[in-house]
Amino acid sequence: MKQSVFMVAVLAVNLVACAQTPPKSVSDTFNSKFSGATNVKWDQEEENEWEAEFTMDNNQMSASFNVDGTWLETESEIEESELPTSVKAKLVMNYWGYEMEEFEKIEKPGFSGYEIAIEKGDEELEIQISADCKIIRSKDIEEDED
Repeated sequence: MKQSVFMVAVLAVNLVACAQTPPKSVSDTFNSKFSGATNVKWDQEEENEWEAEFTMDNNQMSASFNVDGTWLETESEIEESELPTSVKAKLVMNYWGYEMEEFEKIEKPGFSGYEIAIEKGDEELEIQISADCKIIRSKDIEEDED
């Protein structure tokens, strides 16, 4: 029993020690852009990029920033019903027979659009489509991605 308590204590200390805190420039930009955010969790995506996952206006969101605080991208989970009809029609036309599964609205400098995960049999794709219905990219979803 003492060993179990000790292991839990060590794990808790390690989790706190590993908690990631972004540079001040990043947190300042985040706080000014997303002042109503709650449940903020930070992760360093790459050496020069930080991502915050958070809730705002009852929506699950994420935002990415350069280490200098420059905003790179915001993703918001949405429901299929929130996709514009024209976007749905373009997807159906280009990916007939695929089932639409996950939906995100994407905003970044110079781009506004959607990212939709689709599936047909064993094939899973992630489609990025602009608000004006141009398919920007299509990529296979790796099996180990969530």
